[in-house]
Amino acid sequence: MEIYKIKNIAGHLAKGFLNNPLTPVIAVALLLLGYLSLEVMPREEDPQIEVSGGSIIVAIPGATPQEIANVVIKPLERRIREIKGVENVYGTAMNNVGMINVQYYIGEDREASNLKLYDKVMQNMDQLPAGTMMPMVKPFDIDIDIPILTVAFYKLADRENNTNTFYRTIREIQQNINALDNVSKTTLKGVKRPQFNVLIDLHKLSAYHISLGQVANAVKSISTNAPEIDNITSTGKLIVFSVKNAIDDVDDLNELIIAQYMGSPIYLKNIAKVDYNYDIQNHKSASLTYRLDTNASEEVGGSEILFRDAGDQVTMTVAKLKGTNAVHIAESVIAELQKEKASLTAQGMGFIVTRNYGIRANEAVNELVHHLLITIFIIALILIPFLGWRESMVVTIAVPMILAATLFIALMTDQTINRITLFAFLLSLGLIVDDAIVVIENIHRRLHLECSKDQDFDEIIIQATDEIGPATNIATIAIMLTMIPMAFVGGMMGQFMKPIPLNVPVALGISLFVAYVFAPYLARKFIKFEKQAPESKEEV
Repeated sequence: MEIYKIKNIAGHLAKGFLNNPLTPVIAVALLLLGYLSLEVMPREEDPQIEVSGGSIIVAIPGATPQEIANVVIKPLERRIREIKGVENVYGTAMNNVGMINVQYYIGEDREASNLKLYDKVMQNMDQLPAGTMMPMVKPFDIDIDIPILTVAFYKLADRENNTNTFYRTIREIQQNINALDNVSKTTLKGVKRPQFNVLIDLHKLSAYHISLGQVANAVKSISTNAPEIDNITSTGKLIVFSVKNAIDDVDDLNELIIAQYMGSPIYLKNIAKVDYNYDIQNHKSASLTYRLDTNASEEVGGSEILFRDAGDQVTMTVAKLKGTNAVHIAESVIAELQKEKASLTAQGMGFIVTRNYGIRANEAVNELVHHLLITIFIIALILIPFLGWRESMVVTIAVPMILAATLFIALMTDQTINRITLFAFLLSLGLIVDDAIVVIENIHRRLHLECSKDQDFDEIIIQATDEIGPATNIATIAIMLTMIPMAFVGGMMGQFMKPIPLNVPVALGISLFVAYVFAPYLARKFIKFEKQAPESKEEV
């Protein structure tokens, strides 16, 4: 019989790994790496989008909007247009100050864009008119401006709690949370800050012939720190003279002399009521209504109370660093809050997590992984009537290996696992099974040919794999090429859908490798084949 000559890389791979003891080791290693990648990869609900930009704030005391526009806004706009990658520039002129907002094309590197903007402003400092204050450059940072967790703190209805104590307690918790790993930014919304409130009696003010300006200047004169004075003695020692902030308590303000009236000093306490409280001029507030836990529900008149009004509340937002796991960060923040729960209850405070991006991201990932498993199971059921349960098992095992290798490569390329990443896997699932199905189907076909009955099983597998190599390679590469152009789509949609061109072609390339290496090996292990002995002729 003529010896078959392998013509394609598919046949060479099948022959090299068919009886290789490393083949099952590599298969198990791929599955383990995929599982570890699924657990280790940062989880997000949506992919992060590169958005670059910033604001330039320039102040000229005493300048009119027209002057600001002519000497600041227009010249800086021309200079900023020199930066590559700038899409839009918006200028706003107001009394004493001008602001320029700069927007880069989506996808521009944020760090490089911020540096170019700062350099351009500094390079043109000599073009700004005399009297201009130092420009302030504030880059946009979408990565840390979008919170992954929001927590509402509230006062317990049956406990007394001072507003300032409420604020200080939340600030201490905020400081602790900000120190956690990968937490980038925390903010407080709806907080009422401590301050001295001076409630002036306008009738008394008029009776003493005192203006509001006099009161404001008198308070301002003692509300700033005195400058420090350095003096070096003959012995070389340094003596620093400094005066502490003069306002320590309400008595300091009450005894403040505002003016003289008919030879007698007029104190602030004579014309105003002074107390230390919160910023009462801040009229913004938010109320909280929350659902009680089943165990904490109350029975009133036989009816169950499911909701409770907690009154005013303060919301703390927590954002994460780019490329980190939202699930783990949210869990660490909640664990830190649980440590403070007993202390908060003792102070008459409670908290509720009102938004948890980590849970949503985890649920989205787990749901899509669940759907992936269901899809693999459906593929196995569909193949059983056409190829048989043994052949179906080979394809079913090959699919997780392809996805595992793809996940590992995504981890190595600093990708995150999110809804679009898993959508790319679902999209490619119908494509990546084709290569393994084609290989198994051709092996199955060759086993039932008359010419194969006197061949070795290994030889049949190698020949069947080699035969379909050229057509399978071309078909898979053609599909890969249809996905790659998506990587060059610009704008918001291109950034959002980038996981598809990054992962689908990789999965298709890996499917070829798995189909040529592991499908023949699994076929040899699972598919039954008995070589028929040659028939002997009876002697007459």
